[in-house]
Amino acid sequence: MAFTIKSNLIDIVTRETYPAEIIIKDNRISSIQRISEKQDTYVLPGFIDAHVHIESSMLVPSEFAKIAVKHGTVGTISDPHEIANVLGVSGVDYMIENAQKVPFHFYFGAPSCVPATHFETAGAVIDSGDIDGLLSKKEIVYLAEMMNFPGVIYKDEEVLKKLESAKKHHKPIDGHAPGLMGEEMRSYFSAGISTDHECFGYQEALEKLEFGVKVMIREGSAAKNFDTLIPLLKDFPDQMMFCCDDKHPDNLLESHINDHVKRALDLGYDLYDVLCASSYNVVKHYNLPVGLLQIGDNADFIEIDNLTDFTILKTYINGALVSENGESFIESVEAATVNNFSCSLKSPSDFKVKSEGEKIRVIEALDGQLITKEIHAEVLNIDGFAESDPEHDILKIAVVNRYQDAPVATAFIKNIGLKQGAIASCVAHDCHNIVVVGTNDDDICKAVNLIIKAKGGISLATETEEMVLELPIAGIMTNLPAEKVAEAYIRLDRRAKELGSRLRAPYMSLSFMALLVIPELKLSDKGLFNGKSFEFTDVFIKSV
Repeated sequence: MAFTIKSNLIDIVTRETYPAEIIIKDNRISSIQRISEKQDTYVLPGFIDAHVHIESSMLVPSEFAKIAVKHGTVGTISDPHEIANVLGVSGVDYMIENAQKVPFHFYFGAPSCVPATHFETAGAVIDSGDIDGLLSKKEIVYLAEMMNFPGVIYKDEEVLKKLESAKKHHKPIDGHAPGLMGEEMRSYFSAGISTDHECFGYQEALEKLEFGVKVMIREGSAAKNFDTLIPLLKDFPDQMMFCCDDKHPDNLLESHINDHVKRALDLGYDLYDVLCASSYNVVKHYNLPVGLLQIGDNADFIEIDNLTDFTILKTYINGALVSENGESFIESVEAATVNNFSCSLKSPSDFKVKSEGEKIRVIEALDGQLITKEIHAEVLNIDGFAESDPEHDILKIAVVNRYQDAPVATAFIKNIGLKQGAIASCVAHDCHNIVVVGTNDDDICKAVNLIIKAKGGISLATETEEMVLELPIAGIMTNLPAEKVAEAYIRLDRRAKELGSRLRAPYMSLSFMALLVIPELKLSDKGLFNGKSFEFTDVFIKSV
């Protein structure tokens, strides 16, 4: 099959734009000819998300692709460590198998940290032997984010084996080093790690770029670093890439990497630098067979209206039109239900916290960031128990082991903002135990039990209502259409905000409160954890 397109071609390799006649034959660009006639539209390489966890969209890969192509995305660099923490290698295989059912360029990594630490309970373990097996597969193109930065710096034997395996297979290694600077940063990246998507400070990112690290500008549902990092694009155009990391379904329906591109252009950054960050740099770094609108390339490209509005008119993948004018032509496919969920229903007494002092350590959640702060507060003591204090926005947070019956871990958190009720989720990075925040133990228990009954999901409970979005695939995804998932998610998000939450994305922020590898204070199913000293700490501050 062959067809011809006439448009203004944006050539990001030669960095020029000109009217062209492009002939596509057998799914490839067979000819590009300059023409003199003025053209109304522009064609350019399709976008690639340089780092994303598909599972955070709560959609299986095939449904994710169905929405992403509307925004001009033709591929993703996907770390499947969310499902891997639940199901191990079989979870990675599940993602690959589902992804292959649709016309979209999914490139998966071998999850390097399953579990991320030994301070929490996951559903599976992926060791260095498993990593070597995964990296031998053609579908696995890189070693996914090495979150265990202390293991790299202090040369943990198992960590080093994983890094060496990636080098043996000639596959790049992704980094994860939030806030790491100075000698520790240099030691970490000298181990062969080449990227970082966790920079939240300008100076931090600058230091890493000057050391030769490829820095990803992340703008997802929770972590938003675009405004801080985009100024670095001007001086380091060859080292920057765009990514979302985690994108909830409502946000995915609105935009994807096209939002990075549009915002950067609106700020006046160079067109070719911006488009390199959205495609060229990703293709070259990960050695991808994704087309860049060069003769002989796969026909992977998009057509837009103009360089001001940047409206995505058409998206092509392997020469096939997969989206036009906001309509996706990717069809839904059947996805099997796989899971690993085994814990009993809880009672309110499971969430009781016996008071052991007058002051407590509190997790301070920061809107738009994955990092948290440790603050200290007076405890609300009622009949010998520490309770949520909505008046001062100090709420109880708990993590429930979903894989087996075990004692519930409890602590306190600020900035969630609820004035009544509770919200819960087992989309809780990275082990996907159940994390819940609430104003009282009854509602906390109700929200948790809604998830246990569904064997996965996100929920909300008050004295008079119960809401749940069921996620039966690994407890973190569903094969429902994206629009239905987004609709249910939006209802929960809206209700959480009506109950007092001031966060832009309360459920996304909640999902990172158990992620121990992001400082400063987090909660696992085993207890309160200090991400700076990398050890457990007490909820109550002992008086000297």
